[in-house]
Amino acid sequence: MKFNVKSRNQPVKFSLINDVELHIKREDEIHPHISGNKYRKLKYNLISAKDQGVQTLLTFGGAYSNHIAATAAAGFEFGFKTVGVIRGAELVDKIFENPTLSFAQECGMQFKFISRKVYREKMSPEFLENLKNEFGDFYMLPEGGTNALAIKGCEEILTENDASFDYICASVGTGGTIAGIINAAKPNQKILGFPSLKGDFLKDEISRWTKKKHWKLISDYHFGGYGKINKELITLINKFKEETGIPLDPIYTGKMLFGIVDLIQKNKFKKGSKILVIHTGGLQGIAGMNSLLKQKGLLAIL
Repeated sequence: MKFNVKSRNQPVKFSLINDVELHIKREDEIHPHISGNKYRKLKYNLISAKDQGVQTLLTFGGAYSNHIAATAAAGFEFGFKTVGVIRGAELVDKIFENPTLSFAQECGMQFKFISRKVYREKMSPEFLENLKNEFGDFYMLPEGGTNALAIKGCEEILTENDASFDYICASVGTGGTIAGIINAAKPNQKILGFPSLKGDFLKDEISRWTKKKHWKLISDYHFGGYGKINKELITLINKFKEETGIPLDPIYTGKMLFGIVDLIQKNKFKKGSKILVIHTGGLQGIAGMNSLLKQKGLLAIL
């Protein structure tokens, strides 16, 4: 199992950005299907599963989950069976209409579709015991993939070459990725997290995994919550792709970049600041979002 990878820092020139130096760490280029933070989160978990002799990975997620797609791809590549416990019983007959689920199935993932009510109780001892009875022994990955081994993997996103940056920006889902980045960052660096979900619970979640204090969550750019987007966001994502060649997903990295641009235009960064933006991948979600946008007659994401 080979996991020794490094991603490049790409300097960015974008017409909406002035007076700062912006670079993007292209974690999205690590692997075509296990990209960005998902690669980092899975690395040590896969090594642990292999060391334990467990042959099945089981995890949880929604219809368009990056984590579901990455786990399925990792299982296919590294020789694990995979099981996805999917939120939404109604999806059982819609696999081929959903690019994420159809991809995961092509990678060999077996699905268990459950109602949203049951999904909320997915970590109960009774439900987990039923899963073991149904699927046998398995290595369980949490929804989103965040656990102690995932944090360890995300600590490897930053390298010594990143020590010169004043700010490091990352999108935030479950909080695991940014916790690893915080742990690895230099004391003088400011870590800014851009949540894609509403709510203040993420502060406590991140604090579970790091004791450092040089970080802040910027909660003004979630666009109403997870999976919520608008025309203004899509326009920025497309403009950025056209000018830089860098694709962004609408759930995480697109919202983060929107926030960074807005803060730069409001002079929230000192002139000449060096900003490193972590591209956490998630590009597989564009196809699913575009299918929804098409149904609504809205502009597609490039």
